[in-house]
Amino acid sequence: MQTTSHILMIRPSHFDFNKETAVNNSFQINTGDMLVPEKALKEFDQFVIKLSSYDIDVTVVQDTADPYTPDSIFPNNWISFHSEDTICLYPMFAENRRKERKQSVLDQISSKFDLTNTIDFTEQEERARFLEGTGSMVLDREHKIAYACLSVRTDENILQQFCDEMGYTPLVFESVDAEEYPIYHTNVMMCVADQFVVICLDSIHNQDEKDILIKTLLGTGKVIIPISIDQMNHFAGNMLQLENNLGTKYLVMSTQAFQSLTDDQIKQIKVFNEIIHSDIRTIEKNGGGSARCMIAEIFLTPK
Repeated sequence: MQTTSHILMIRPSHFDFNKETAVNNSFQINTGDMLVPEKALKEFDQFVIKLSSYDIDVTVVQDTADPYTPDSIFPNNWISFHSEDTICLYPMFAENRRKERKQSVLDQISSKFDLTNTIDFTEQEERARFLEGTGSMVLDREHKIAYACLSVRTDENILQQFCDEMGYTPLVFESVDAEEYPIYHTNVMMCVADQFVVICLDSIHNQDEKDILIKTLLGTGKVIIPISIDQMNHFAGNMLQLENNLGTKYLVMSTQAFQSLTDDQIKQIKVFNEIIHSDIRTIEKNGGGSARCMIAEIFLTPK
C-alpha cells in the first residue's frame, strides 16, 4: 500500500531558522523576521484544517518547549511508520534535531495505533553516519524500493541496513542543485505516488544513474512527470500522495509548489488525483522544507 489516510504532524512550540541544519540545506533562508514562530504556527494550523477538511486523519502532537527543537515541525526525518505495526527511528545530522525524538510523541501515537516493533538506527550518530527517514529516502512501498540521493545526511551503508531490515531494494544516485551542491534530502527532488512520480531529472548529472532510475520507475509502471531545477527550488518535488477515509487520493503540496507548476503538469497530476495545497511560505523559507517534510504517514493498525 503506497498511501494512507492517517498522518502525524507536530505542532511547533518555537519554530525558527536552524543554524545547525543550514550548513548543508541550501533551501533555507534566514529571513531575520522576529515573527517567524508566530507566522509558522498560523501556517501549520491552517494546513491541518485544510487536510482535515478532506477527511484525512491528522494526529497532531503539540511539541514541548523544552528541549528546544526549532525543526520539530518536520517529523518524517526522525521516525517512519510501517505495516506490521513497526516504526523506525533514524540518526540525525544536527544535534538539536536529535532532541525531537520525544517519548511524548510515541505515547500519543501508541494511544491511537498498535505499535509492536521498533527498529532503531540512532546509534549510528556516534559514528557520524546519518539517514534522515523519509527525507533521505523516498519509498515505493508497493514495490519495496528505497530511492535515495546520497549526501552528508544520507549514508549508503545505513540505507542498506534499512533495506535489509525492511525488505527493500536501494536505488542510489547523486543529485545536485543549481550551484552543484548535493541535494540534502531526496524528498525535495522527487515524489513517488501510486501511479506516477514527480521528479527533477535535471538535478542528476550522471547519465548512467539517470538511465537506471528512469528504467526502474517505468518498470514499476510509473508515469514520469518531470520538473525543472527552478520548480524544485519552489518545492515542487516535495509532495506527498495521501488518501482520505473513503480511499480518495490527493497529492499534497505547498501553494508555492502549486503555483510553480505549468498548466500541463497540473493536468497530468489531476489524471491520477486532485491536488491539495496550502500556503506555508514562512516554514519553507526558514526551515528549508515543505509540505511533505511536515507529514509522517502512519501505516500502523488503528486501535
